[in-house]
Amino acid sequence: MTKAEIVHDWIAGWNAHDLERIMHHYADNVEFTASTVVSRWDRADGKLNGKEELSQHFAKGLSLVPDIHFTVEEILWSPVGYAVIYHRENGNRVLDAVELNAEGLAVKVTAYYLTTQQ
Repeated sequence: MTKAEIVHDWIAGWNAHDLERIMHHYADNVEFTASTVVSRWDRADGKLNGKEELSQHFAKGLSLVPDIHFTVEEILWSPVGYAVIYHRENGNRVLDAVELNAEGLAVKVTAYYLTTQQ
């Protein structure tokens, strides 16, 4: 998959509420950082480690927002990954900075939100 195909398939997974499809894009040792980790799991550093923790986090997000929908605004490219700017069904804007491994799986992700996101 090209980086563009990776991004669009990831977005499609979220919009289909398909956790398996979403998680297909992450390495087993992924490190994920976001303010939603602080609010949902009371982790002050906002970090999750590993695919299992991330899967639980995303499952909770899908259950909290049954009408979740992402729309891509812009994709920025780097040699080792990308940053995708998108807006959510609730009007919030998000930037996910993603570093990929050689297999095209996310190994490090940091999510930035325009406004507080639960």
